Amino acid sequence: MRIGEVALRAGLRPSAIRYYERMGLLPPPRRASGRRQYGGEVLNRLAVIRYARQTGFTMAEIKRLVSGVSGRTPPAERWRVLANRKITEIDAWMEKAAQMRGMLERALRCNCPTLEDCGRAFLSKDKPSRGAAPGETRAQRR
Repeated sequence: MRIGEVALRAGLRPSAIRYYERMGLLPPPRRASGRRQYGGEVLNRLAVIRYARQTGFTMAEIKRLVSGVSGRTPPAERWRVLANRKITEIDAWMEKAAQMRGMLERALRCNCPTLEDCGRAFLSKDKPSRGAAPGETRAQRR
């Protein structure tokens, strides 16, 4: 298949395929009269790359996943290692997102008349991370 057909069947632009080649995610294709010629197996490799991208892997991580895969280096073990790392990373993002959400929800309760009052509230011992909205006193929370 020529690059245009591969791109069409994979739902990609030809430039993406060339980029994947430059990044080492795809092996160099055969050439016929200077044009790239791909076998059907490239579609499987592109499916793996797409799946990895959709699950949040970086290009460097994808390269580790697909580089040097052979009979002695099964991809399943690489998936396990990379997936476990990614799950840990996602868990940390989720915790950070929950903290950010809590801070934003407290900010929605802000009754500060001035920005300076908000700043004082953030610097005080009743800052939002302890349950108070900026400018909200303990008496106002009760």
